[in-house]
Amino acid sequence: MSKKATKYIFVVGGVMSGVGKGVAAASIGKILQSRGMKVTALKIDPYVNVDAGTMNPTEHGEVFVLDDGTECDQDMGNYERFLDRDLSRTNYMTTGSIYLSLIQKERNLEFKGRCVEVVPDVPLEVLHRVDKAVEKSNADIAIIEIGGTAGEYQNILFLEAARILKVKNPKDVLLVLVSHILTLGAGGNELKTKPTQYAAHTLNSAGLQADMILSRASVPIDEKRKEKLAFVCGLASKEDVISAPNVKNIYQVPVNFENDGIADRIFKKLEITPRKRDMKEWRAMVNKMNNAVKPVRIGVVGKYFNTGEFVLEDSYISVLESIKHAAGYLNLSPKIEWLDSSVYEKNPASLKELKKYDGIIVPGGFGSRGIEGKIKTAEYCRKNKIPYFGLCYGMQIAVIEYARNVLGLKDAHTAEIDGKTKHPVIDIMPEQKKNLKEKNYGATMRLGAYPANLKAGSIAGKAYGVSSISERHRHRYEVNPEYVERIEKGGLNFSGRSPNGRLMEIAELPKSAHPFYLGTQFHPELKSRPLHPHPLFKEFLKAASARKHK
Repeated sequence: MSKKATKYIFVVGGVMSGVGKGVAAASIGKILQSRGMKVTALKIDPYVNVDAGTMNPTEHGEVFVLDDGTECDQDMGNYERFLDRDLSRTNYMTTGSIYLSLIQKERNLEFKGRCVEVVPDVPLEVLHRVDKAVEKSNADIAIIEIGGTAGEYQNILFLEAARILKVKNPKDVLLVLVSHILTLGAGGNELKTKPTQYAAHTLNSAGLQADMILSRASVPIDEKRKEKLAFVCGLASKEDVISAPNVKNIYQVPVNFENDGIADRIFKKLEITPRKRDMKEWRAMVNKMNNAVKPVRIGVVGKYFNTGEFVLEDSYISVLESIKHAAGYLNLSPKIEWLDSSVYEKNPASLKELKKYDGIIVPGGFGSRGIEGKIKTAEYCRKNKIPYFGLCYGMQIAVIEYARNVLGLKDAHTAEIDGKTKHPVIDIMPEQKKNLKEKNYGATMRLGAYPANLKAGSIAGKAYGVSSISERHRHRYEVNPEYVERIEKGGLNFSGRSPNGRLMEIAELPKSAHPFYLGTQFHPELKSRPLHPHPLFKEFLKAASARKHK
């Protein structure tokens, strides 16, 4: 492993999936960072997909994209938002990527003819990647989240990696179990620890002993049950059981953990000299978000959250968090509602409900389902002066709508949906045509950070306050250059362009025509942070608030 005396914290889950390991890992990282430690965070996903790019958001949640173009799990977004730093592909791995790497090495004779085995070669490859991430970030502490739940076959090899490292460096490795504490009784406040006891014992069967337990529950865990968990699960003290109750604002979690003494326990166990607390800026941000009372109502028009029974907010988690970041900064209390675009497609009369919102966001997406409803949404917002913010597909929607209803190109469309349209105002990048023809879809889009130049005096230019920017992309289709001049003459301005002027990055109507009608080819939500809200989200919410409080 690394020559530097690096410390490692493995975060694993117990009882059930979705228990909050990602937020817990990010929160631990934020606390240690606030104590002056250099921290990096890694996610290990136990699925065979090489990355998250080909997975449906309704099944796995949002696909997060890093600056280097890595398509990864949404927990990587939590790490970046909490740590307020950019991560890279070295911080993310899956079962598929591990096996792919080993097979490629074997084919290249890098194992010099020896037998390549699942154990120890898979765990050792995991530790090799952890070491690379530590080296790249020069981290004092690496936090490694292992996806899945203790007891599942699919993550056993990653637990074995933790065991190997623990055996080699017993004083440098800490295992944190994030486990669900059931609540029963008429009031729902009777805490039951038995499932977590079983989870801890399951870890024992993998050769691991939890050093700390984060007790996830609807309410804070009491001292008596802390004592019981510590005794039954083999913890050194009841102080090693950290209360992790439900919160309305996830940025409250580091504050709660720190208040429960988690950093001091970690420092003691890893034999790190204690550092002074310094979460003033973070606490101030959380207080501002929690105490904002000026309401603003935002509608998000999409399709990936409609399961027929409930709203899958994870499909657009970065959009949701970006709204919260900007709202908190502006002392606004956002009320976010999810609107199914297919409803507007089937029943255009229902578009009138959009008037009750202070702003509308049309986020990214792929495919034809619900697209006409989104186009109708953009038209209604344009005509009725409702602040409109289009993200990637949402910008393309705005361009299509404008071409159809302002320029008179009635069959204008995106070639993604209608390859035979006479007016493909949105078309595929020439270099992508080969990938589609060969059905080579994974990691073949325009991915990651790309630069753009902004027009002086534009809404975007004023919002950013700079002349050039870098933003993250995830798409194949672009505004067709053949239509740019005609669209701009019609009144829709492309205020952001690639340095060579070929790619349109931002489209907007001038303030004189609309309070806020703007779309981005990139995904601004991927770079918003609670301490540094994205400038375009701030500008959008300013316009929404102005509409609310006219």
